[in-house]
Order: sequence, then structure tokens, then C-alpha cells
Amino acid sequence: MAAPARPQFVLFGSSIVQLSYSHGGWGSFLSDIYARKADILVRGYYGWNSRRALQVLTEVFPKDAATQPSLVIVYFGGNDSMGPHSSGLGPHVPLEEYIDNMRKILVHIQGLSEMTRIIVLTCPPVHEEKLRENTSAFFSELVRTNDLCQSYSEACIKLCKELGVEVVDLFHALQSIDDWENACFTDGVHLATEGSKIVVKEILKVLKEAEWKPCLHWKSMHTEFSEDSPYDLVAADGKTTLNPSEWTFHREFQWD
Repeated sequence: MAAPARPQFVLFGSSIVQLSYSHGGWGSFLSDIYARKADILVRGYYGWNSRRALQVLTEVFPKDAATQPSLVIVYFGGNDSMGPHSSGLGPHVPLEEYIDNMRKILVHIQGLSEMTRIIVLTCPPVHEEKLRENTSAFFSELVRTNDLCQSYSEACIKLCKELGVEVVDLFHALQSIDDWENACFTDGVHLATEGSKIVVKEILKVLKEAEWKPCLHWKSMHTEFSEDSPYDLVAADGKTTLNPSEWTFHREFQWD
């Protein structure tokens, strides 16, 4: 680990997390926003459900770790909410068990440290028509419907309120723009850049409004090695330098 140590933000979830640095993903946006402020660590596992997350929970988040994360963003539910396969195989997890698994995951993370904060992302919607078009000979029938997605999302929100955990309602957030089915997804399930922008906007809104001390919103966090220096670029007056530590003009999208 390079010194000095920065706060750690861990993204923990299934493919929505693993692919968060692809296609202009939300993880890459967060890494840019929090450059020199926090380290974004990705713990994403393609195809996983809440059962598999429980199996590795104490390995990903050991309670005796020397450093505990300042923030954990948790996403499971999309695979759990898929319809059951007749064989009994596959990622489907019944709703009641899913909520029980998520409760165990969140309670464990809450117990890591008094300073560890959590944001949960709920199950997003899917583009049902595109999923039907994208059938593959490699897979048996895949059952993904927005009715199922919504039921898992709503149950997750209810659990988070019970546990006092911040939650982002992705099911409705992604549907807030025109033509969301085509704009938000690459394949009907995984996020395109526009979908990821919505995820980041919602996360930043939580971080800005949460009454956490210290505040974890990027504008409130310390920027590493941000002191003025004679080695910075020289200003137009030829006598002073320009400190670039807080520059954001390079960003295509200016985040709040």
C-alpha cells in the first residue's frame, strides 16, 4: 500500500460492480471524482447472488483487518431476482431468503467499524424486449422481468430503512430519463454510460445529504498533497503559480 493511506471506498456486488470500469462505468467515474481523496476498491463478481456473497463475506471484509473501509457500496439482487430454473440450479434466490442474506451482509459490514458507512444499490430494471432478443445457445432460458426486479428492489429498500442504512432506489432512478431502456443499458441488463451517470448522481446525492462525520462527499474531503508549490504551472503574470489540485475542468460532466 502506497503511503499516506487514503480512505477506502469498497464496491461490493455482482456484475454491475465488476463491470463498473467498463463502458464509461460508474466505478471509473467515482475513481476520477475521488482522485487524491479516496481509493476506490472493486470487489465485483460476475453472476453472483447473495448466497455466494455470504460465502466469502468474512474474507472480503475481515473484522480484524488493520484498516476498515470508510464506505461500502453494496449491490446484490439482480441475479437473485431471476426466475427459478426447473433444475434447481442457477442464481435465483427466493425473496425471503434474499432479504435474510442481505440483512446478514449489512449487519456484518456495520460491525466492521463505527466509522464504516454503507450505501445499498437496489435491483435495477431491465430492458425486457432486448433480453428476449439477446437469447443465446449457451444459456438455458433466462427469466428476468421488471415485476420481479421491482419486488426485490422494494423489499431491499424496506430492509435498509429497518437497519438505518442509506439506499439508492435504482429501479426508479434509471427510469427517470426518456428512452431509459435503450439509454441505460448495453445489453438490457448491464449499464451503459448514461445508466452509470445516474448511479453516480444518486450516490453523490446520498453522500452530500447524509449526516455523517466526517462527510464523505468529495467536495468536503481532503485532497492529498494540495499545498501550493513553486513547481506548479506559472500564471500569466509570470510571478505566481497555479495550484491544479482541485481542477475539474477536464471532466466531461461536472458533478455536484
